[in-house]
Amino acid sequence: MPQVDEKDARKVAEAARETAWTRPSFGKELFLGHFRLDLISPHPRPSKADRTRGEAFLERLEEFLREHVDPLQIERDGRIPRDVLDGLKGLGALGMKIPEEYGGLGLSTVYYNRALALAGSWHSSIPTLLSAHQSIGVAEPVRRFGTREQKRRYLPLVARKEVSAFLLTEPDVGSDPARMSAQAVPVDGGVAYELSGRKLWTTNGVIADRLVVMAVVPTAAERHGGITCFIVDAHAPGVTVEHRNEFMGLRGIENGVTRFDRVRVPVEDRLGREGEGLKIALTTLNTGRLALPAVCAGGAKYSLRIAREWAAERVQWGQPIGRHEAIAQKIAFIAATAFAMEAVVDLTAMMADEGGKDIRIEAALAKLYASEMAWLVADEMVQIRGGRGYETAQSLANRGERPVPAEQMLRDLRINRIFEGSSEIMKLLIAREAVDTHLTVAGDIIEPEIPLSAKARTSARAAGFYARWLPRLVVGEGTGPRSFAEFGALATHLRFVERSARKMARSTFYGMSRWKGGLEKRQMFLGRIVDIGAELFAMSACVVRAQLLARDGEPTAIELADLFCRQARRRVDVLFDALWSNDDTYNFRAAQQVLAGRFDWAEAGVLDPSGGGPFLADARRAAEDTGRPGAAATRAEKQEKTKKDRKDVKNPAGGIAESESVPPAGVVPGS
Repeated sequence: MPQVDEKDARKVAEAARETAWTRPSFGKELFLGHFRLDLISPHPRPSKADRTRGEAFLERLEEFLREHVDPLQIERDGRIPRDVLDGLKGLGALGMKIPEEYGGLGLSTVYYNRALALAGSWHSSIPTLLSAHQSIGVAEPVRRFGTREQKRRYLPLVARKEVSAFLLTEPDVGSDPARMSAQAVPVDGGVAYELSGRKLWTTNGVIADRLVVMAVVPTAAERHGGITCFIVDAHAPGVTVEHRNEFMGLRGIENGVTRFDRVRVPVEDRLGREGEGLKIALTTLNTGRLALPAVCAGGAKYSLRIAREWAAERVQWGQPIGRHEAIAQKIAFIAATAFAMEAVVDLTAMMADEGGKDIRIEAALAKLYASEMAWLVADEMVQIRGGRGYETAQSLANRGERPVPAEQMLRDLRINRIFEGSSEIMKLLIAREAVDTHLTVAGDIIEPEIPLSAKARTSARAAGFYARWLPRLVVGEGTGPRSFAEFGALATHLRFVERSARKMARSTFYGMSRWKGGLEKRQMFLGRIVDIGAELFAMSACVVRAQLLARDGEPTAIELADLFCRQARRRVDVLFDALWSNDDTYNFRAAQQVLAGRFDWAEAGVLDPSGGGPFLADARRAAEDTGRPGAAATRAEKQEKTKKDRKDVKNPAGGIAESESVPPAGVVPGS
């Protein structure tokens, strides 16, 4: 395993970022304190051709799901049956996003997302298979980065016949790609590569025919090297699926561990140039990121239906439970949030289809917000269902009741806060984009390696920028009582968004002024800034969507938007307060004491059914194979180290250590 420090890891990730902002971005402007409502209003609409094509496919997909897919069977067997997979291929579901010229359906992003949401309401494993195949599998990177020949060769295959997978993560490498160990060594004078390594959590990898694999090409004098992307035949000699993983939820997915042992890959199957693999991976994830929030939005809408129907039918203490205030509050939250999630996903997808705007921040916010809120929505729905929310759908069916998969929804939705970028990682990635302008203008000032002469020039440039920028954050349209009047009753919420955007930008500037280069370590502060931005984006999306629906004959959308905005405003107020009034530093110090074992007495009285073995068996095995010193440390050595660590951090006064140090992030804002 390559040994890299925080600085090296940041350089690798930073080099893979899409750094240019050549198109307007609502999200970028929002974090700068500029409420560019004109970038999202009037709300975009799908073209007539997209609607016709998309609605026709949704009808076929719904009919197929109802007539040929048994969601209870998928849950029982832990697999999507072969006939279901064949049926999806026959529908063209593998090629929803692939252009028609290559045998795909050519659906717009909006209708692709709606198809995933529809399929997810039947069983979540189906959209997981489909999105892993075409949002991040072979289809998307080849469509965006492939040569003409690669497109002609592979897109027709994955549109109708072959299942594909995306292989990036390794057993000991998650969000830190600089430590990637899989290698692709040039052979035969550079006409091919030999690929070796192991990949973990390969969704679709167990049944895939074609793979997108990231591996490191060794650097040499005659070649750039670095993380590189390859199209790999999953049935080639040397490719082995070692294990099929099992999870809390999504029990039908084919996710495993894949080993490559000197697998020969022709140079024609390299995607992009050497060293561009991480950029391809991140761009692909950015593009495909809307698939996940679409499924989350579908889950929220289904939760709303179940909560509404159940709370109206179930009677306790003489009246339907929805008439009790404690339950009514939950229903109001579910209804408002489900509307907001769909508004965020649809707006971002339509902007993606229009193609004139940079939606990298909006897509990331959609993923973060939808995955977090879907979990809360499903949890409240389960609480409303009570004991039946905890009971499996199969058990309910066996005793004659409606088989509502409430507990399954919780299990299935939980992973969305983790994969394709955990919520913590997403906040740091979004924060990096949110402060990009500041780093461009004043970044050299906080970099220790920059010469003083360069810092002086940067200071002069920064002074000019902030002299123009800061005054614009003092007043704005949000202070005018008649601003946004065209939105009627919802105008007050847009005024709040505008004022809050300026306040958010000022808060970010204050944070930079206070902590300078240390801001990247203030993950809780940055996370709250991002959470504020997410709420403001959701409010904006709700308002413009409600106006669109009202014009189309659904005036009650105004009421739902108002309901959501009222709830979101309270959350924003709490987040602003927590920026400067919190226990972050104290909690961090306490955590270091916990890690050092100072409070291990608090763990007494329980057993560890896992047996206490290594958490990362693959990493331990690799370390022992390489003979790295200390790889097979004895129990006595580890106990002695724990004692030493505990002694090192102990405060003479017996309290939490006073150190101000903050550990490196798994992915810092700079990455």
